[in-house]
Amino acid sequence: MPLLRSVARKHPARDPEHTFPFSVPIIRELGELDVSAPVTFLVGENGSGKSTLLEGIATAATLPTVGGQDVSTDDTLALQRQLGRELRLTWRRRTQRGFFLRAEDFFGFTRAIARLRSDLHARLDAVEEEYADRSPYARGLARGPAAASLHELEARYGADFDARSHGQSFLLLFQSRFVPGGLYLLDEPEAALSPQSQLGLIAMLKAMVEQDAQFIIATHSPILLAFPGAAIYSCDEAPPQRVAYDDLESVTLTRAFLQSPEQFLRRL
Repeated sequence: MPLLRSVARKHPARDPEHTFPFSVPIIRELGELDVSAPVTFLVGENGSGKSTLLEGIATAATLPTVGGQDVSTDDTLALQRQLGRELRLTWRRRTQRGFFLRAEDFFGFTRAIARLRSDLHARLDAVEEEYADRSPYARGLARGPAAASLHELEARYGADFDARSHGQSFLLLFQSRFVPGGLYLLDEPEAALSPQSQLGLIAMLKAMVEQDAQFIIATHSPILLAFPGAAIYSCDEAPPQRVAYDDLESVTLTRAFLQSPEQFLRRL
């Protein structure tokens, strides 16, 4: 069953439609968008507004973020918060489980994990030096808080999270943070994923959907877009229009290219 049923504009006539983000056609002409499918995709060319719409939904839903600042304070989302205040979210069941993730924020997240891990190791080294002449029991007590935090960090993200490839780290993040009954807003998650890893993400999505999770994803990936039963909205049209997978330009173009790449390359 869906958590979030629909997204709509509250007061279209009151919006300053000559300024961003209300000047974006899919925002300006947004009616009511049915997002009740377990997985909803937003597709479109760069600049079509799919990420802006997703960010507006994220600020309206006040979901936690991964890697970035909180949606209520992130300076890069200031204009999207204006949009969020003008969106009406219709819920079947309101949830604070889940998160909002932009691909670019993930790389900041990996750096933060690396810094935290380094700081915890530094604390443990300092304890060893400070308590060198003390009993093992006293050293153990002093090490306890930092050791427990390091154990929890490594249990969730592995002993060397920052040494993994971006794709491996991405999938590990999803594996460790996806929980049943959560709402997940993902902006271009394929950015760090190989085709094989994208199939791995699809497997995770299927497993979480079976546990009542819901996903709204902005993407260019023909692989992710093939998720069975997903609702796909094209943001190249205003308002966004429901489209079939086989009618997507990215799908038809990719198929044509793979069938005869030399024909495309000769034209470049």
